[in-house]
Amino acid sequence: MKKVSFEEFGGPDVLRLVDAEEPHAGPGRIRIAVRAAGVNPVDWRVREGQVLGAHPVVLPAGVGLDAAGVVDEVGEGVTGVEVGDRVFGEGVDTYAEFAVLGAWARMPEGLTFEEAAGYPSVVETALRIIREVGVLRGQTLLVSGASGGVGSAVLQIARERGIRVVGTAGAANQDYLRDLGALATTYGEGWVERVRRLGDVDAALDLAGSGVIRELVELTGSPERVVTIADLGAPEFGVRFSGVAGSVPAALAEAVDLISRGKLHIPVEKSYSLAEAAAAHSDSQAGHTRGRRVIVV
Repeated sequence: MKKVSFEEFGGPDVLRLVDAEEPHAGPGRIRIAVRAAGVNPVDWRVREGQVLGAHPVVLPAGVGLDAAGVVDEVGEGVTGVEVGDRVFGEGVDTYAEFAVLGAWARMPEGLTFEEAAGYPSVVETALRIIREVGVLRGQTLLVSGASGGVGSAVLQIARERGIRVVGTAGAANQDYLRDLGALATTYGEGWVERVRRLGDVDAALDLAGSGVIRELVELTGSPERVVTIADLGAPEFGVRFSGVAGSVPAALAEAVDLISRGKLHIPVEKSYSLAEAAAAHSDSQAGHTRGRRVIVV
């Protein structure tokens, strides 16, 4: 089978499309014929060799956590899913023709494989950081870097829970944030005052890692009211870095519910082939994403 792999840490150019042995579904796992794989910032952070405790890497290594596809192997002890089912979920080395998943759910009706591949880690992360930052119904949540996949999910989930949301993004994505129910403003010089003009902020999430932790603490009044998924230096300010996943099966179940009720939709901004994985990583690292980027197999 074809698989994206890297033999050394580095930039996007270390990624190679190689021939590899097919993986197989062990106990409690399923294997899918991958139709699409989500491109997440954690993918290129791991490729760069950043120290992420939840994702130890042994070289050579594959790439990717999220995927959608068709079940073609069911491991021992697995129930409720059969060969031929269309599923999406989280596993390992998903930039490949076949991948093993440890958490999955049946795809909601009407969702394409490309769309489905963009949800698993994104929704788990959004649910986790909303919980960790402790924002409640009727309060205001500031989301820095709000137009990407996690930001798109956070805005919609927070609004569904009765939380007022303020999002920062580039000028081209202001209408997109407003369409998701957020009060929108641009980042860049003067952004703190622009946020203040929109009202008091009870909690804040940093999704972009753009060096704004100090300002987020200032706006919320306490480092305990700020959580980041992108700035590894945040603990120096007393701010939590959230990088360890919670229950992915529970997150997938909630994603299915929200999608089925029309309360969650994350658009696919661009699709890439396996051979274009390096370009996908370059584009992801450049930021300014609206929704998700995915690899189509």
